[in-house]
Amino acid sequence: MLKYSINIIILFFTLSLFSQEKAKDTSAYKDRYGLRVGIDLFQPIYSLIDEDRKGLEFVADYRVSKRFSAATEFGYSEATTQEDFFNFYTNGQYLKIGADFNAYKNWLGMENIIVVGLRYAYSTFDQTVNEYTINADPFLPNQTITNSINYNGLNAQWIEFVLGIKAEILHNVFLGFSFRGNQLINSKDPDNFKTLYIPGFNKVYLNNNGFGFNYTISYLIPLYRK
Repeated sequence: MLKYSINIIILFFTLSLFSQEKAKDTSAYKDRYGLRVGIDLFQPIYSLIDEDRKGLEFVADYRVSKRFSAATEFGYSEATTQEDFFNFYTNGQYLKIGADFNAYKNWLGMENIIVVGLRYAYSTFDQTVNEYTINADPFLPNQTITNSINYNGLNAQWIEFVLGIKAEILHNVFLGFSFRGNQLINSKDPDNFKTLYIPGFNKVYLNNNGFGFNYTISYLIPLYRK
């Protein structure tokens, strides 16, 4: 009888330890923190379709808390733009820095993101007016001037609002899409010519608004758990 009692006590003690260890493992789950780096796929692909647009953008974000990440994008862009009365070429670089908030509450072990973010952006660029049309006399045909005019050392600053998603499609590999709403703060315009295209901002619309988006693939480099 004593033998059976000892066996039951040992079995109960073993099950108790197992259940405590399992509860401890579940409650002590730690999220991964690290640096995610990637590239925008849209611009290289689009340049194959439209020879007037070329560019490359790199993206990165670093998780600083459970819901917030520091984020940046940087790259270059060149574009030839045709308007009603002039044709011009723009090329330059840009940098965007800011933060992202993850509005999605993941299940345990998931790392998908609904991005709500904000950026401060700065671009330096050059512009070349390839040709422009003037009409000095309303009774005469329009005259097209083809002499190129170069404007160097231009710059612009703007605020960018970000809304997008990032989903883990493979281990540490994320596919993302984001929409950008831009509001121009200021820009250094050429003499007698308003800046209508800014690298990283894209086309400048009325009220100094702009829109953009990117389609990214990125890789998470885990650094620690917390």
